[in-house]
Amino acid sequence: MHEHVWNNCLKVIKDNVPSISYRTWFEPIVPLKLDDDILTIQVPSPFFYEYLEEQYIDILRKVLVKELGEEAKLEYNVVMQNNSYNNNKPYTVKFPAKSGKEIRNQPVKVPIAGSDNVIKNPFVIPGIKKLDIDPMLNPGNSFPNFIEGECNRLARSAGYAVSNNPGGTAFNPLLVYGDSGLGKTHLAQAIGIEVKGKYPDKTVLYVNANKFQTQFVDAIRNNNKNDFIHFYQMIDVLIIDDVHEFAGKEKTQDTFFHIFNHLHQSGKQLVLTSDKPPVELQGLEQRLISRFKWGLSADLQAPDFETRMAILKKKVYNDGIEMPDDVLEYIATHISDNVRELEGALISLLAQSTLNKKEITLDLAKEMIDKLIKNTNKEISIDYIQKVVCNYFNIGLEQIQSRTRKREIVQARQVAMFFSKSLTKSSLATIGSQIGGKDHATVLHACKTVNNLLETDKRFRIQIDEIEKKLKM
Repeated sequence: MHEHVWNNCLKVIKDNVPSISYRTWFEPIVPLKLDDDILTIQVPSPFFYEYLEEQYIDILRKVLVKELGEEAKLEYNVVMQNNSYNNNKPYTVKFPAKSGKEIRNQPVKVPIAGSDNVIKNPFVIPGIKKLDIDPMLNPGNSFPNFIEGECNRLARSAGYAVSNNPGGTAFNPLLVYGDSGLGKTHLAQAIGIEVKGKYPDKTVLYVNANKFQTQFVDAIRNNNKNDFIHFYQMIDVLIIDDVHEFAGKEKTQDTFFHIFNHLHQSGKQLVLTSDKPPVELQGLEQRLISRFKWGLSADLQAPDFETRMAILKKKVYNDGIEMPDDVLEYIATHISDNVRELEGALISLLAQSTLNKKEITLDLAKEMIDKLIKNTNKEISIDYIQKVVCNYFNIGLEQIQSRTRKREIVQARQVAMFFSKSLTKSSLATIGSQIGGKDHATVLHACKTVNNLLETDKRFRIQIDEIEKKLKM
């Protein structure tokens, strides 16, 4: 009878929780007995029991009331693996219903042999302790150091609103997007710094998407996946930088999806950055993209001249340096697309002046900036490569993204993958996801095919040379 009741419960639960959560948290449960309206289930560990209590008590309450009536009660049988506790017998925790209408289980402390009396989370990030988590924020990336202009006013205002009331605004998640070097990381970290200043008890964590991916792989390898998930679900303000790097990584996306859901439903704040708005992100699951759209997506654009001047003046003021306005104006005029390059040019000028013991003048600035611009290669993106390749072969961008197996389209797609691998820092999975929704193996095959043709087909080699010149113009 108890097995029949529990199987009926599982049918409902399976339809209402993600498949990975069902396999992880419900398949290991063993129904033991049913006495009157009390169902006893066995769980494999105290941590397992506590996680069920924290995450799934609502669904458990509903299905048990449906099966057993409003007087239903739930009893956990926690198997302790320590011989010194209770003679190795299962540890039973009973939780009567708080009222006749609901099952309300209260967490308890389960004794563990040894000096510690709490269940510790074994998931460890280098440099981060569970009880004293380092937010991984750069103090210099604060709001006072983030210059406001027309190019970033919406994003900055939304970020400041979030930092004043994390998890309590309509901007959850807040997704900040824009090209590289426009200040996405600075703004995201500024939110974290402001939250820590105003709410010291809140747990804030900044992590790059690639770091998150690496941690996830390590957790799988060490059989600590559940602890990895539990760790991230403890965070009050989670800042994930470069979420577009999740492209093509299905298992990582699935895990982040569940972490996102838990935090969002718990009223925690999520701050994300990306190089594109959600609608243009490729290689990400649609259910994840739809959640990115729940809050606010705010873009960062290239700064106008006034903003660039303000950035330079703020920088020299913070460094305690005096610099003629005409020098700053020259830098701001000739470096216009990237805040990082703007600050880099200023640092280079200061270095030239210090090392060569030269006074900072307009002539020195012109000499240095001219060299810098000449030696700076234009940043090449996968999107740009696809456009150049399509124009060269006179085909539409939608064709290279399609599933067609026409020879000329396949070859153009392979050429785009080849250049994306050689001219960008993107992973194979990212390249494949953005060029036709392919996997990393397809990208590897494409690169090998192009290299073979370069060695055997003179005409093809000429075409590749011509495309490369267009890409680097």
